[in-house]
Amino acid sequence: MKFQRVLALTKKEMKKTVREPAVLFMIFLFPIVFVFAFGASFGGVGGSQPAYSIGVVSMDQASLVNASQILLTALSDTNILNVQVYGDNQTAQNDLSQGSIQGVMIIPSDFSQSFASYQAAPNDPNLWTNATIALYLDQGSLVATQAVPPIIQQTLTAITGQNQQAYSSPFSLETASLIEVNAPSTFDFMAPGMFTFASIFLIMMVAQSFTQDRENGMMKRIRITPTTPTEFMISQVLSYSVIALIQAVLVFVMVYFMGFTPDVGIPVYAVAFTLVLVFSLSNVGFGLITATISKSSGAATGLSFLFVLPQLFLGTFVGSSLSSAAQVAGKIVPSYYVTDALTSLFLRGAAITSPAILLDITVVSIACIGILAVGIILYGKYYKI
Repeated sequence: MKFQRVLALTKKEMKKTVREPAVLFMIFLFPIVFVFAFGASFGGVGGSQPAYSIGVVSMDQASLVNASQILLTALSDTNILNVQVYGDNQTAQNDLSQGSIQGVMIIPSDFSQSFASYQAAPNDPNLWTNATIALYLDQGSLVATQAVPPIIQQTLTAITGQNQQAYSSPFSLETASLIEVNAPSTFDFMAPGMFTFASIFLIMMVAQSFTQDRENGMMKRIRITPTTPTEFMISQVLSYSVIALIQAVLVFVMVYFMGFTPDVGIPVYAVAFTLVLVFSLSNVGFGLITATISKSSGAATGLSFLFVLPQLFLGTFVGSSLSSAAQVAGKIVPSYYVTDALTSLFLRGAAITSPAILLDITVVSIACIGILAVGIILYGKYYKI
């Protein structure tokens, strides 16, 4: 064995690695992106307790003691709830349906009276004036429905200044939104993000397909025909639109048979279906960008994760459990707005014309046009026979 041969082969392999961006990504950047995506999503970066915005509508007729203000101050002091005061219930419910807040709390007219009766006779429940607080929760957030009620209940108990006893407080909390309808299952909360989740993998499919055509000489054969680059790219976009259409139909059918049956009309389904298709086209654009800088189908598979991972962790069904920093970062990926719109439409009962839905549709549409255009331009410019 000659050491020089070994050294020469080693240098050759090192040069090959350095000259292939996708391989460098898989070796160095992929572990960083993967760990950062997990860490940022589940608390490693900016891992503070996520804050929930609660709308408060006070009907309290305070006399000597403004107990409702004491409650609002105590809720704010938890540093978990952001309290927003509304003048009427309808405005608060509209914001709740669009996902702007995670709950609406209705303070009854006799709240201060109840608080005063407790202070006058803290050890005699028979003399208390009991008050019931109504709570409406965001049906699109599993975390909010589980986390918010205990926080409010503990705060109500705390402002009485008593220990947890059988009759420790004259206040009761009624989760109105969960009493009026059946409580959604965990799958119901995840279903809107599943539509987005399935579509994201088009990135890998497109990247692999284009690089394979380049490897097996298909692109060379196409170039010697009268087909123009514009005609070729349009045909590719149309073909993947059909694939995205079939994929969307399959996902809609599967989640329906698995029990996800939101009480919405056909127009809502039509808007949701269209939104998923538009998002799919943006993933075709990401696939073209990946194919541009990949020299092999294997490299394209690895490099596609640069676009797949952020969208998976920041914009699909895991979004509600993310850290506060990750929730903010999620707004830079198109999948976030698709999941947000589908959640508002299917679970929160938001209207199609509501500002939040129109904003989501606008952002996804603009992102789709921009990403797809960049992908087509780059692939057409840098592709070499």
